[in-house]
Amino acid sequence: MIAMADDNIKDSQFNPVNTGVNSLMIATDARGASMGDIGAATEPDANSQYWNPSKYAFAFNRGEVSLSYTPWMRSLVNDIFLTNLTGYYKPGRYDNQAVSMSLRYFSLGNLTLNNFTGAPDMTIHPYEMSVDAGYSLKLSRKYSMAIVLRYIYSDLGFADTYAGDMSTGASAFAGDISGYFATYPIIGRNECQWSWGWNISNIGTKVNYNHGADQAFLPTNLRLGTTFKYPVADRHNLALSVDFNKLLVPIKPRESDYDTSTLEGETRFAEALQKWEDMSSISAIFKSFSDAPGGFKEEIREIEYAIGAEYDYNNLFYLRTGYHHQSKYKGNNNYFGFGAGFSFNNILTLDVSYMVATGRLSPLDQTLRFTLTFNIETITRLFGRQ
Repeated sequence: MIAMADDNIKDSQFNPVNTGVNSLMIATDARGASMGDIGAATEPDANSQYWNPSKYAFAFNRGEVSLSYTPWMRSLVNDIFLTNLTGYYKPGRYDNQAVSMSLRYFSLGNLTLNNFTGAPDMTIHPYEMSVDAGYSLKLSRKYSMAIVLRYIYSDLGFADTYAGDMSTGASAFAGDISGYFATYPIIGRNECQWSWGWNISNIGTKVNYNHGADQAFLPTNLRLGTTFKYPVADRHNLALSVDFNKLLVPIKPRESDYDTSTLEGETRFAEALQKWEDMSSISAIFKSFSDAPGGFKEEIREIEYAIGAEYDYNNLFYLRTGYHHQSKYKGNNNYFGFGAGFSFNNILTLDVSYMVATGRLSPLDQTLRFTLTFNIETITRLFGRQ
């Protein structure tokens, strides 16, 4: 994601958490994005791999495949985009487990580099991608858990034979662990659905750029959420959701936080920076809860939240909206989401979302997402292969 400072705050107060492979934090599908980036406890769908893969064990369909496309920062450039292919299948006869996979590709467009004379020298095509596989299982009638293993590759460099510099892409491995709880309380004469979910994603190695000379933490993230779905009338349902997110990454020490005009201050900064660079990914997760220079108040600022709503008519037509908030001290990415979905005979579902940023001149404003989802079971039946 892009961090945008507020003109009304001081530079010393603007202190976002920096990570590598930031594209991993971009919502993949139109449904979740239209509700302000929500998905920890919403009803399972094909794109649960990103939000909470534990939901697959509770999916109603036998299997689904989904393809999403997002033109990114289209107000600035026209060749940056995110594509995501994901799907799941529920093997066996007991409807209590699922296997899933996803492939994500984020293109940073074409960049033209100039040589020392200022003339165009070469064009590079930086990109980031990941591929993962997951397994989810019901541990009881109401609770499931899942694990996901992921390979990540970030190619932001290029080979400059004239300068003798060979920059290569960076690889990393990561995993997710998640849980999902669903219960069905009776309110009046209506059976409702109340669900809770959590997901710790991208727990893994650091990303080593420039042959290990530059290291960056992966965007390890804790997501917590709940959803309450209520049938407002026959075939009419309304779901209200809330999600909370916190990056489990320690803040990089800043020189401005130390009095480097003195030898003691310069030494303290160098020691803090070295300690941060040497910190393991697992240690960083625990350190992220107590590392903010501003103390508890700044720790709270690191928590993002989103509230959203989804209306559906008989699982055929959907309307969605939501709002996502991030502290102005941690990135200031605040926006509203709107979207709609259409299901065609339970074979194909089309979802579209639209983002409206609240910040001035935000490059994320007016972002569109498109998602197509195919029901494997229904398609198989159409071809007579039951």
